[in-house]
Amino acid sequence: MAGIDGTTAVSDARTGNMIFEPILEEGIFRFDCSADDRNAAFPSFSFVDPKVRETPIMSIHKVPSYIPTFECVMGQQIVNIELPPGTAFYGTGEVSGQLERTGKRILTWNTDAWGYGPGTTSLYQSHPWVLAVLPSGETLGVLADTAHRCEIDLRQEGSIKFISRQSYPVVTFGPFPSPIDVLVSLSHAIGTVFMPPKWSLGYHQCRWSYVPDARVREIARTFREKKIPCDVIWMDIDYMNGFRCFTFNKERFPDPKSLVEELHQSGFKAIWMLDPGIKYEKGYFAYDSGSEADVWVQTADGRPYIGDVWPGPCVFPDFTQSKARSWWSNLVKDFIFNGVDGIWNDMNEPAIFKTVTKTMPESNIHRGDPEFGGCQNHSYYHNVYGMLMARSTYEGMELANGNKRPFVLTRAGFVGSQRYAATWTGDNLSTWEHLHMSIPMVLQLGLSGQPLTGPDIGGFAGNATPRMFGRWMGIGSLFPFCRAHSEADTNDHEPWSFGEECEEVCRLALERRYRLLQHIYTLFYLAHTRGTPVVAPIFFADPKDTELRKLENSFLLGPILVYASSTHHDEELGTVQHHLPRGIWLSFDFDDSHPDLPALYLRGGSIIPVGPLYQHVGQANLSDDLTLLIALDENGKAEGFIFEDEGDGYEYSQGGFLLTTYIAEFQSSIVTVQVSKTEGNWRRPKRRLHVRVLLGKGAMLDAWGSDGEIIQLAMPSETDVSSLVSASEEKYRSRLESAKRIPDVETVSGHKGVELSRTPVVLKSVDWELKVVPWIGGRILSMDHIPSGTQWLHSRVEINGYEEYSGSEYRSAGCTEEYSVIVQDLEQEGESESLMLEGDIGGGLVMERHLSLPKDNSKVFRIDSGIVARGVGAGSGGFSRLVCLRVHPMFTLLNPTESYVSFTSINGSKHELWPESGEQVFEGDLRPKGEWMLVDRYLGLGLVNRFNIDQVHKCMVHWGDRAVNLELWSEERPVSKESPLKISHEYEVQKIT
Repeated sequence: MAGIDGTTAVSDARTGNMIFEPILEEGIFRFDCSADDRNAAFPSFSFVDPKVRETPIMSIHKVPSYIPTFECVMGQQIVNIELPPGTAFYGTGEVSGQLERTGKRILTWNTDAWGYGPGTTSLYQSHPWVLAVLPSGETLGVLADTAHRCEIDLRQEGSIKFISRQSYPVVTFGPFPSPIDVLVSLSHAIGTVFMPPKWSLGYHQCRWSYVPDARVREIARTFREKKIPCDVIWMDIDYMNGFRCFTFNKERFPDPKSLVEELHQSGFKAIWMLDPGIKYEKGYFAYDSGSEADVWVQTADGRPYIGDVWPGPCVFPDFTQSKARSWWSNLVKDFIFNGVDGIWNDMNEPAIFKTVTKTMPESNIHRGDPEFGGCQNHSYYHNVYGMLMARSTYEGMELANGNKRPFVLTRAGFVGSQRYAATWTGDNLSTWEHLHMSIPMVLQLGLSGQPLTGPDIGGFAGNATPRMFGRWMGIGSLFPFCRAHSEADTNDHEPWSFGEECEEVCRLALERRYRLLQHIYTLFYLAHTRGTPVVAPIFFADPKDTELRKLENSFLLGPILVYASSTHHDEELGTVQHHLPRGIWLSFDFDDSHPDLPALYLRGGSIIPVGPLYQHVGQANLSDDLTLLIALDENGKAEGFIFEDEGDGYEYSQGGFLLTTYIAEFQSSIVTVQVSKTEGNWRRPKRRLHVRVLLGKGAMLDAWGSDGEIIQLAMPSETDVSSLVSASEEKYRSRLESAKRIPDVETVSGHKGVELSRTPVVLKSVDWELKVVPWIGGRILSMDHIPSGTQWLHSRVEINGYEEYSGSEYRSAGCTEEYSVIVQDLEQEGESESLMLEGDIGGGLVMERHLSLPKDNSKVFRIDSGIVARGVGAGSGGFSRLVCLRVHPMFTLLNPTESYVSFTSINGSKHELWPESGEQVFEGDLRPKGEWMLVDRYLGLGLVNRFNIDQVHKCMVHWGDRAVNLELWSEERPVSKESPLKISHEYEVQKIT
């Protein structure tokens, strides 16, 4: 096993086919570069039992279908698997952007990625896992079993490439006949999702923050008064005393236990946040007890590491040590006695303020348990820190009450996190793009072994519009984890905050969820016991149909197809042709269809349970009427399951449950419905059974009986069926036409994130895609380099990104004004696309900006900017106030510790500026000689910025949180109509040796 400093770089490269051995069960193979590499590999964090990965099965003599090749050079292990052309790639964990991953590149490094975009390469979790669907529909799963930073390169068709520090094994699953078979096999290795308490599958309402406790009571009361279903209210970080974990603010939350008791009486649960950062403060009980137990992460010289987060200077538990996990678990146990129902672990990448990397130094030391790899630096344990924290929290909740199932939500995670916690897709934006992206993001996590996930409905940052929020709720209400959450200083984001039309859509959406909650709960029982997915891409219904593989505006909830065609602002339910898989798919609703809600279909051959409508899970009763919704297949048959237990606790693991298999069969004009099989020790409750057979277009055939008895329905004649279908179709059409539409308001006043919902202008060439927001400073939001799959710039709408100022002071006039689009041409002579903007900055001055993508050189894009006098009065002699054109781009650092700025000055001196150098200014002969480069040594790429040196008076480099500014400043002087200030420059990405 490698020591604390990891493997040493060697000059001699090794290449070849990997050696293999079967492990765990048939169809699973472990691959290593050599026997020595197998022995040198670190233990597995992914496997539920790490010893299984180390134990070959000698009775299996099959040879794997695909054997990876490897190259080991300079301490890096590069693994490549070649698959047939036409193979589609999925998985890769928590990733933004498209569902089908061909052409993408991911870096597994848990990162606080506030406001991420579709091209962001590292988010909050790491899953070095690829699900490859072959052209035949057969599916192969590939896991690079390493916790180190790992590159997953899918840019070449049919090729999977992993790059990480040697030595690590690669484990393949399959090929198996279907993707579900692969996910089930994967679950045998990494474990299944914990069995969630039933209440956690209801609707959750959250905000940063609901304070004081009176506001929490008001939110709970409003839900009940408006009869909008909800089960959980969340407390963000402001409930604490000065952000100290395990404490309560005595003014805002003087009696948390009484508050929770009141919430419980109204049918609500309460979830509270805990971060890993413990305030560095003697006299604070958590700091004192942790110091006494010696549980803190250490610096390279053996002192407790101190980093800034919300409380200020903090120390951090070393969850790689059993004594630290035990210490934390006992604090959690005591915390639970305040009436805490669930715990939210945030900031556990771990996120650190005031540092370029946004996390702790990789040289920090973790004194890990021997079974984890022992004492190692932070680069080894970084990606599993969040998972180990979630595990410690989960175990603390178990200590507090062994008769209740823990519920933990974690932001950071790794392969295997699903054993301890749910997750969400992080700090998203209130934009249509993020609404659309939430579907593939939830699906990818499910395809990577984490089924209990969902987005912040409505978007975390910015202000959702009424229609956006309503449509997001329509889709999000059918995700596995269903929670709305919003950032401080944004408008209210409760279901009733957007007008009565949006409120009604939210009510309808959440009533759908609660009617289907028994079905969702059953899916989670199957996921927990069998490893099957809860939601899946639509192609799972027919893996051989290649046309389904890129559809990302719909998903499967078990046998239910949720067709969310309205994920874009200009789309409406019914306006987009639904591409359904082969077979029978019958539409249905609950007399609740609405233009802003998704369409629902049930697959032929399926039976699902539908429950009565209630406001929270606690209202459900086993003796309530049960409805079965039935869709017969081509052979007139159907089958389905319903799992029932107490909804909490562990009696189900001892047989205290009822799992019923219902079947239906159509013969001789009669549909017979009956129980075919039961599992568990529970007796069937005495209740009425309502059977509804779908006929098409929402039409149904109804019958009542007693659950457990045979129920028969006489099928009408074809003519009568046709009449029923036509009547139902007309009723559906009439309902859509009479529905109260959510107003199409796309500008929302508010604080942070104002007008995020407006659509950016997109400029695109062969090599570049730029997104520009004219209405706030003409800001460039993103710079995506298409050939390398890198996003050099990504920002929030109202700050950062590419800005320009009219003065030497930070954020002077020019960066927030609304710009007008003067010219937008898709193609001009000599240019493939261009955009001309201008904004009035007062005093008779205008900022001009011309962005162009040259046709003769697609590798670059150009920006010509200027401050021009348009209406300067004669009384000033035709000259303006003193101005300076300051170009201020904030570039994203994908690999902060491997990034630097390089240039040669006018005087010939050479410079390499690393993040530790802070802010530096270069004037006179020290200015770069017309170009400088932002280098990412890990990627082997450089972003070159060329500029007209005669226009640039000085250059400045400023390093920030995982970002760097490369600023160009003009001289500072008044301007006239005849003497504007100009800066012309361009960007190009180059490969670096």
